[in-house]
Amino acid sequence: MAHKSRECASSPIRSVEVHPRTDLVERTLMARSRRATLVVAAVATGLALASLPANAALRTETGVTDSTVTFGITVPMSGIAAPGYNKVAPAAQAYLDYVNDNGGVNGRKIVLKIEDDRYAPATAVSKTNKLILQDKVFGLSGSLGTANHLAVLKSASLAKRGIPDLFVNTGYSGFDNPTQYPTTFTYLPSYIMEAKILGKYLASKYSGKKLALLYQDDDFGRDALAGFKIAGTTFTVSKGYASGSQSSPGLGAQIGAFQAAGAEVVVLFGVSSATGAALATAAKLGYKAQWILGSVGGDATTLKTLGVPTALLAGAQGASFLPSTGDDKDPYVTKFKEINDKYNKGRDKTWDNNIFVGMNMGMTLVNAVKAAGKDLTRKGLIAAIEAKGSTFQTAGLSPLGYSKSSHAGYTGYWYGTYDANGVLQPEGGKYSVWTTDSKTGDVVASTFTRPAMPANAIPTIG
Repeated sequence: MAHKSRECASSPIRSVEVHPRTDLVERTLMARSRRATLVVAAVATGLALASLPANAALRTETGVTDSTVTFGITVPMSGIAAPGYNKVAPAAQAYLDYVNDNGGVNGRKIVLKIEDDRYAPATAVSKTNKLILQDKVFGLSGSLGTANHLAVLKSASLAKRGIPDLFVNTGYSGFDNPTQYPTTFTYLPSYIMEAKILGKYLASKYSGKKLALLYQDDDFGRDALAGFKIAGTTFTVSKGYASGSQSSPGLGAQIGAFQAAGAEVVVLFGVSSATGAALATAAKLGYKAQWILGSVGGDATTLKTLGVPTALLAGAQGASFLPSTGDDKDPYVTKFKEINDKYNKGRDKTWDNNIFVGMNMGMTLVNAVKAAGKDLTRKGLIAAIEAKGSTFQTAGLSPLGYSKSSHAGYTGYWYGTYDANGVLQPEGGKYSVWTTDSKTGDVVASTFTRPAMPANAIPTIG
């Protein structure tokens, strides 16, 4: 009893029995209170987000700010492939600088970060990773070279990252594969397209002549072989050369074989250094033929840089999807020359096809960014090119093939002859453009009407 009394006296708390039903009600009320608090917080958060500017969320999209969007490009600014190719990116930059000075696109300036890959696949991969991881670019535009870009796609996983990979500067047909490379779009007509169109040209102009083919023995040349096979073109003699081997032996064995076979027309489907070596070797051997140069190997500026006399180039034939650089009546040519003179900061801004290609590539990029709208996202840009790319305002004389099922760029060529100054001129002064696809579709005369030059050379698609 004494013990019990001390316990009761020392404890001010009385024992209270809690009814199970009362406890359940209290717990329920507390849970409802917590849920109500969460709802209020969510509503408050939603109201706060709704009060932000419409484009505030875009600040989380890599490479995009309220005032800029940043792209990257890897090109050979130095090294063996630099002559000619090192003029493309500065020309694209010049056009973009012009657009930026005139208000930009949807209120943003387009920034282009240029990296020198020296035309080496490993370097192209490392420089692309730098652009993505360090420079935080929104996308790539205009990266050059088949082997280089195959390495980049394999190592940098552009598709998995959702990174726009626009207007790749190579005609390799494998890049036009929306299933395997959903973020990649090509710029040039494919080499298969080129070979198919050239096959038709040979059949119409040189029927019955002995034909010879010199091709680079890699993905580049194999694309050409596939195109000629589809076209049904038969060569009296066909010889390949390993990439990089053209300078040392001067392709003497191949050119000698053409001469021995009595080939009257020789098609050169290789890089410009191979064209230079072939023309020089043929001159030494006293071998005369009608030379037809592929779009890659027919760059007059590069040939001149390599020391090929203009006299060797004059009379050769070649192809282009752009107007002749000497066509001063073409509004795109005249305006691009004007922009080039004022804005190009490259080491050599002498007007030529490389600069024309770069300027037009810059215009194609502006079309794409414009079409994607102010709320710029990577997915939105890809969708805009697929939906509107075929209508982009550019200097190209052949149609663009962009759609959901095709990421092919230009789809055709016209043929002409190099004049005494090394400028490709259309036959009879008229551009006769032929178009096709990279599969088994027919080669047909184009009915495409190029969009008129937009005011101030700034696209209005959007």
